[in-house]
Amino acid sequence: MGAKAKKALIKKQKKTSYSGKKESYDFLPLEGGPGKEIREEEVYVKNTDTVVYIGRIPHGFYEDQMEAFFKQFGAIKRLKISRNKKTGNSKHYGFIEFESPEVAKIVADCMHNYLLFEHMLQVHLVPSDRVHPKLWFGANRQFQPAKTREIERKKHNKERTIEQYRHLVEGILKRDQKRRKRLADAGIDYECPDFVGGIPCAPKKIKFDED
Repeated sequence: MGAKAKKALIKKQKKTSYSGKKESYDFLPLEGGPGKEIREEEVYVKNTDTVVYIGRIPHGFYEDQMEAFFKQFGAIKRLKISRNKKTGNSKHYGFIEFESPEVAKIVADCMHNYLLFEHMLQVHLVPSDRVHPKLWFGANRQFQPAKTREIERKKHNKERTIEQYRHLVEGILKRDQKRRKRLADAGIDYECPDFVGGIPCAPKKIKFDED
């Protein structure tokens, strides 16, 4: 190919590559590829999520310890650990609401899979539309477990109908027979005390004369 032919080919390529319109691009195109305009809404999406879920919380790491640990990242607005209503024991997961969404994002990024007392913490941001309205019920206050002894005492001493009492006594007798059978099969000669009490009879209906 001669010099004239090369110049003609270069002119032809320039004419085909440039259509006469000058388009402004936000960044330089890759080799052989066109440029791309970035829309304004695609440049920056504002983060408004301030609630962080924390899972696999170890035993002994409760509200006071959690607040003292996580407040090093920023100001905490609310904090809650899910607990059993009867025993008051931790369910090993909870939620923290920070005042700043940037702080919540940093905590989710830094503390996910963080090893704490042989537990790998699971930390995730909770979207604002997924926060339940009753999530913070009872937050920022000391949990008082239910009085289980008083509840069981009332349950044991409650008044029962004859059918309920009969069902209770039958269960006790069945367990007593199984206990006696296990002792006999083991070759143990033991006289079990008899069960004091019995199934009460239904009250008799007394008819009175009209006279």
